[in-house]
Amino acid sequence: MRPLADPAVRRVAVVRLRVGLGDLLCGVPALRAVRRARPDLHVTLVTWPETAPVVRRMAAYVDRLLPFPGFSGIPERPVHEAGWAPFLRAAGRFDLAVQAYGDNPAANRVCDALDARHVAGFWPTGSPGPPPAGHLRYPHDVHEIDRHLRLVAHLGVPVGAGAGVRALEFPIRSADRAADVALRRRHGLTAGHYAVVHPGATSPSRRWPAARFAGVADHLAARGLRVVLTGVPAEREVTAAVRRLTRRPTVDLTGATSLGGLALLLRHAAILVANDTGTAHLAAAVGTPSVTVYLSGDPVRWSHPGGPHRIARAAVGCNPCPHLTCPIDFRCAIRLPVSVVLSEVDGLLRRTARPGSR
Repeated sequence: MRPLADPAVRRVAVVRLRVGLGDLLCGVPALRAVRRARPDLHVTLVTWPETAPVVRRMAAYVDRLLPFPGFSGIPERPVHEAGWAPFLRAAGRFDLAVQAYGDNPAANRVCDALDARHVAGFWPTGSPGPPPAGHLRYPHDVHEIDRHLRLVAHLGVPVGAGAGVRALEFPIRSADRAADVALRRRHGLTAGHYAVVHPGATSPSRRWPAARFAGVADHLAARGLRVVLTGVPAEREVTAAVRRLTRRPTVDLTGATSLGGLALLLRHAAILVANDTGTAHLAAAVGTPSVTVYLSGDPVRWSHPGGPHRIARAAVGCNPCPHLTCPIDFRCAIRLPVSVVLSEVDGLLRRTARPGSR
């Protein structure tokens, strides 16, 4: 069963029940391959309503966002029970529903509930027997980009070869450019002469200590770069802690940029140093040199090797792990000294001097 090669399949629901910016960006190469192979398809992305600003940037490959109300067994958000019947009515009739969420049988049940003519996608590793027709046993030890490219290839889409196949994208709008120019002028940030430090992350198990990020910020300042701290509004406490611990001045833009504004702030930066979070993927999408700190996260799944991107990590035997908060001594953070991150930073800056705007 290769339903995406079937011309009778025209209306496709992609069930991608993730809230992370990185999750959505890493799915773009597969969606791009689908659009190039089947420009006649109408693609609906089934995911959470709060992702709408990101999904709108994917308009070249996604025709519609179908807001998801939650479902038992999908842990990202609580279930809005009253929203389930309206959700199914709004869904309409699909020719194909694709489970692109991951290794979770609840997502397969969501696909079944859509009552599409065909159901396909990832098949959870714990499910007995061979995967049903159109399903692919969930591939664990590959990058998130490649996981989704494998899935659409399995469903009948030729994905091709070469670095461009895996490339991330983040479209920039004219309003983003105007806001970026105003923001950087207001804070005296010249393209290529500042660094961005992003010390936040959704889960505590992916946050390197503030004091160590402060050490990185001071080192970047000593190299002659202005240091900009970024984060979403909920991360103000984290960035404030870094700001208090630095010995040199920083520009705190936590919560001060739109998504497009952050993309351009990164695009014109000399380097980003960040935890394993969506900002690191956004840097990869806009071509910014970056050093990403990996603690509980899995660099095999999420890093962007090659080019101007490096990782800093201490392998401690228990990482990567699924814990949102470390249940023991947070050794993956404690055993990663500032010097290791600075070694990656200095090596990258020597290779990627960025004297001006791109």
